[in-house]
Amino acid sequence: MKGFSNRFTDFPDYIIGITKEIWEDRGIATLHEYYAPDIPVRSPASVVKGNQGVIAATMATLHEFPDRTLFGEDVIWSGTPEEGMLSSHRLHSTATHANDGVYGKATGKRLSYRIIADCHAINNQINDEWLIRDQGAIVRQLGWEPKAYARDLIAREGGPESCVQPFTPAIDIEGPYKGRGNDNAWGAKYADILTRIMNADFTVIPKEYDRGANLEYAGGVSALSHDGADKFWMGLRASFPNAKFTIEHQIGRDDAMMPPRAAIRWSLHGKHDGWGIYGEPTGAEVYIMGASHAEFGPWGLRREYTLYDETSVWKQILLKTGAL
Repeated sequence: MKGFSNRFTDFPDYIIGITKEIWEDRGIATLHEYYAPDIPVRSPASVVKGNQGVIAATMATLHEFPDRTLFGEDVIWSGTPEEGMLSSHRLHSTATHANDGVYGKATGKRLSYRIIADCHAINNQINDEWLIRDQGAIVRQLGWEPKAYARDLIAREGGPESCVQPFTPAIDIEGPYKGRGNDNAWGAKYADILTRIMNADFTVIPKEYDRGANLEYAGGVSALSHDGADKFWMGLRASFPNAKFTIEHQIGRDDAMMPPRAAIRWSLHGKHDGWGIYGEPTGAEVYIMGASHAEFGPWGLRREYTLYDETSVWKQILLKTGAL
């Protein structure tokens, strides 16, 4: 790969390799090499700029979860080494809550959860990032409901006026990556499926999903088949029936020894004005950053992974309604 260290065989090897080196091998200082000094990192919980903030957050996480692992499940990517590449990296993480930190007093509980990180890299360095952790899965395993955790976090951060503001386009930082992915047919197919669902055409699920589809959703939910997909997507969309759905980034890939795959980063932006998984409508304006991966087989979509941060949704609802 032009511009990248020759110890990496390809872009997925680079992404998976540096992740292990930074987190599990404790090469935190390598972030000075692998991350641009002024990188913007967006997560549903916040937006930060600069590598120093990334280093500080990494050390804080490793203090709280010293045995954290990050197993790379897949890297779905687009671009070229010369022009820059965008990776959508899906990880399965394990960790023990061994010390006090942002998740409260140490519980000693063992966690398992997923992450999807979209990173733009060029010349052996990441310079733009979108990061979604399954916060709902994390806090539930620690004994919290996402709403209660969000309320407690607001208080611990100093109250509504002082707390860290969840990510919205209004506080976004422009980064160097301006791409929208690629035009592979599998990315287009998955984008069409999600768009139809968000347009309330739920008949697309039995038409396009394999009846034996395995589904992994936000909140650590494992589901199966058409009913599992319908329940997840219906519950989310019903809470925000008039919110604007946007495909922010779209990748499709055909790779040797892999099924056809797609990675979509998407958003929902609008009011909590419907009855769904977020209960009684509050009218609060909410921005949801979501990421989805899909694998296709001979009978349709056979595996789906979708993440967004339930705690950040609740934080926005609580801050907008004052129900603290």
